[in-house]
Amino acid sequence: MVSNFFVVLDDGWFGHRNNAKSSLGDWVVDKRKLPHGLQALSRRIHNMGMNFGLWFEPEMVSPDSDLYRSHPDWCLHVPNRPRTLSRSQLVLDLSRQDVRDYVIRSVANVLSSVQIDYVKWDMNRHMTEIGSAVLPPERQRETAHRYMLGLYAILEKLTSAFPDILFEGCSSGGGRFDPGMLYYMPQTWASDNTDSVSRLKIQYGTSIVYPPITIGAHVSAVPNHQIGRVTSLDMRGHVAMSGNFGYELDLTKLSSKEKRIIQKQVLFYKQIRRLIQFGDFYRIDSPFAGNETAWAFVSPDKTETVVFYFRVLAEPAEPIRILTFKGLDPDFIYQNVATGEVFGGDELMNAGVTVPLTKGDFISHVWRFKRKTYEEK
Repeated sequence: MVSNFFVVLDDGWFGHRNNAKSSLGDWVVDKRKLPHGLQALSRRIHNMGMNFGLWFEPEMVSPDSDLYRSHPDWCLHVPNRPRTLSRSQLVLDLSRQDVRDYVIRSVANVLSSVQIDYVKWDMNRHMTEIGSAVLPPERQRETAHRYMLGLYAILEKLTSAFPDILFEGCSSGGGRFDPGMLYYMPQTWASDNTDSVSRLKIQYGTSIVYPPITIGAHVSAVPNHQIGRVTSLDMRGHVAMSGNFGYELDLTKLSSKEKRIIQKQVLFYKQIRRLIQFGDFYRIDSPFAGNETAWAFVSPDKTETVVFYFRVLAEPAEPIRILTFKGLDPDFIYQNVATGEVFGGDELMNAGVTVPLTKGDFISHVWRFKRKTYEEK
């Protein structure tokens, strides 16, 4: 990888996929859209100092595809029963060796012909008619289990063959956020709902089982495409940088002020990224319990912390809010990186800090403290 920045080519680059009704399974570049192929696009992006990523949905097949016309029995189905379409697609039967071989071959052909640094591996529908054409009647109930074993076999082959590619898992958002997938893909897209208020509960709840750094978390445009809510860029940034941080919006539509804010957010995340990735995560206030949410990341040696606070809705005559930290060493002296103020670890965890009074809905604040050594006192 040449940098920390990725440009990802999403759905639509293959077959004759001009809408969501065709071409899944035909993993060949559409030269009408990319006359010089993926190679030229990848080269251009890398020459700009960025990484190139590509979207796939290899477990699916469109009835309108060369693959389905050649192998209509390759999808999950039950004889003499209708094949239920969802999102105009069917699920390939990964319990079959011939289907697995095709998926590995077709995806590997693309990955080996182009410099690709990231793969978004999507799965956008649930299984129905879970039957396999190659299993006898008495073994049909094995199909779903064998499907997952088949998927793991595919991922074992591809991730071993392309160890330098970052794979991200996605299944209608976080529908497949599990240890089996994380073994092959170190991050998962937690939800298509990128609204920062909704994400407080999504990320807080997911963090109870999985490390925050495994949670794909992006700043998206407002009004939010899922629910129409308008939240501040500060809050969207602070929520997203509490996970695997990124942006999912059209930069050309941003104002100069918004671009400056984003520039500062990226610089700040670079400073705390190692803390988010390797630090201990502490939940302070739960979004399921009220109007406020707070959490903290603390370095393993307890010499540094970053603390995030979020308030969803403003209230009249709000009382002064004191936020007490967690996970620090009570004997350490900590300095606020932004202001230079000094506090004892015991003071931060018991007396806390005052949350600034701010008017309006969808407010966030962040504090970053580092241990002040004896020589610096």
